[in-house]
Amino acid sequence: MLVWIMVAGGLGSGARYLVGRWVLERFGAAFPFGTLMVNVAGCFALGMLAHVAASAAWSPELRAAVFVGFLGGFTTYSSFNQETIALLTNGSAAMAVLNIGLTLAAGLAAGWLGLVAARQLVA
Repeated sequence: MLVWIMVAGGLGSGARYLVGRWVLERFGAAFPFGTLMVNVAGCFALGMLAHVAASAAWSPELRAAVFVGFLGGFTTYSSFNQETIALLTNGSAAMAVLNIGLTLAAGLAAGWLGLVAARQLVA
């Protein structure tokens, strides 16, 4: 199981890097949109895939590889934390609060929407 988690984690980390670079090129570095995007997308995916996994009776190995490995490598609390602290220390308190609020609200909404979508797709 550990090997599958490590492989999936590497894939998730690679996907996170690519999404982050893509977002940075399009929106710039004034706000941590890349981290916000991967965290919100990860919340949606987890909400959706948790229902799918339960409905399809995924094996414990597959669940661990997807949830702990891939999504654990894809999402990033530590980057969110560091970027928020950087905004605060650089005098951008309003942007830091916006980052916290968007991450929390959008993440919760995305997780709920993922679950709702999965319930519509998978009985």
